[in-house]
Amino acid sequence: MSNVIEMKCSLMISLFVLLVCCSYGTVQGAPTALWVFGDSLVDNGNNNFINSIAKSNYYPYGIDFNRGPTGRFSNGKTFIDILGELLGIASPPPFADPSTREGRILGGVNYASAAAGILDETGQHYLERYTLSQQVINFESTLSQLRTMMSPGDLNTYLSRSIAVMVFGSNDYINNYLMPNLYTSSINYTPQQFANLLLNHYARQLVALYSIGLRKFLLAGVGPLGCIPNQLATGQAPPGRCVDYVNQILGSFNEGLRSLVASMNNGSHPGSIFVYGNTYAVIGDILNNAARYGFNVWDRACCGVGRNQGQITCMPYQFPCLDRSKYIFWDAFHPTQAVNAISAQRAYSGPPSDCYPINVQQMSSINFP
Repeated sequence: MSNVIEMKCSLMISLFVLLVCCSYGTVQGAPTALWVFGDSLVDNGNNNFINSIAKSNYYPYGIDFNRGPTGRFSNGKTFIDILGELLGIASPPPFADPSTREGRILGGVNYASAAAGILDETGQHYLERYTLSQQVINFESTLSQLRTMMSPGDLNTYLSRSIAVMVFGSNDYINNYLMPNLYTSSINYTPQQFANLLLNHYARQLVALYSIGLRKFLLAGVGPLGCIPNQLATGQAPPGRCVDYVNQILGSFNEGLRSLVASMNNGSHPGSIFVYGNTYAVIGDILNNAARYGFNVWDRACCGVGRNQGQITCMPYQFPCLDRSKYIFWDAFHPTQAVNAISAQRAYSGPPSDCYPINVQQMSSINFP
């Protein structure tokens, strides 16, 4: 009986994918480029070139990366590095790097910036950063370069077959809403009102990117921030528990982002597909089943200072934990390469509960007419 049920479920999923692909375009080819917008979770060196306090271009960052410290906030590869490998696309270069010129932009560009948020004021205590709105402006400057390299028709096809990855929202909470000593947002807005504010700003920038030619979008939700070492270091949770209040207020944003994806896919933006990456569920599953994934430390960082090694990020040349593969968190805010690998794989090939309505692999195979 169970085999029959499994066969029926498998057939239903296959039919769903086929219907989605037929609705959006023909299934063929591979993505032409990867455009990365976001924060320190996917920054690969932009903050190296601006006047920012939020930098990671020193050891032990990059200790497990073949190029050493690059500005990635990880011991090794980021989510984007691994997702790019799965897609067959090299990790795109940082926009702010002077060596990122016309010859290096054809595979895409990374605009992500540590401390960046959806709101322009988010993370301002870290000084300079490329906010969401500035990253869209930066993409437009790259687009001006591309227009000199391709005919309008070729450029439209090239953009429609590329993938934009958007990773925003974490800083709007940990470096804005949850810092009442520096920002008034938690005084002025309830969690629901603040989520609505973020989503309205986000939607406007998504429409802007659609209007200038991008057609495939992966929008990552916010992970369980109440479980990161930075929040555990506040002492607001009992031992062995996350800061429940922090995780609860994220629900409005994540649920709203999923609804935004559904509304963007309802026909108002023809020839496009928007996908919601359920980061909260994926990281939550890893935290709840750490041993099954091979982790044995979830409640402190591999590298950092203070309570739960989460009060300050890795200090220059600080000695980190020896076995990074056993840790979920690399520093106060960021996961290890091992966690990034799981997250990227589930975004690439996971079920609709991980990536809605289709996963990145399915999205990448769609070519719009």
